[in-house]
Amino acid sequence: MKSFRKELVFNLPYRRQFVNITAEVEAALAESGIREGLLLCNAMHITASVFINDDESGLHSDFETWLEKLAPEKPHDQYHHNGYEDNADAHLKRQVMGREVVVAVTRGRLDFGPWEQIFYGEFDGRRSKRVLVKIIGE
Repeated sequence: MKSFRKELVFNLPYRRQFVNITAEVEAALAESGIREGLLLCNAMHITASVFINDDESGLHSDFETWLEKLAPEKPHDQYHHNGYEDNADAHLKRQVMGREVVVAVTRGRLDFGPWEQIFYGEFDGRRSKRVLVKIIGE
């Protein structure tokens, strides 16, 4: 069995943003040479997320609206966490959207269902953050 590890780095200009990272993950899979196995992709920061869903702008807008209703950014003083930082809402949004995805690798490809894509969700951006791609298999 082989193991492969790669970090993707993102520095997004906005506090909150969803980015389709499927192509970058597929490139890492191709680089690994693994044909059968499992791929883990996870955010390495507690205010970011990796998730699978449809690449549809209306849906992403709905995510943003829904998450902001669940954990509004402001007023900052509504959160006990906020003091030195003002990102308590980002921690809560990440908790809802999830930390990672695991995708089967079959014949050297991500074994997705229809419309599935991998996304990086940023909830406290404007600085460099990492996503781990770890692949095991043969």
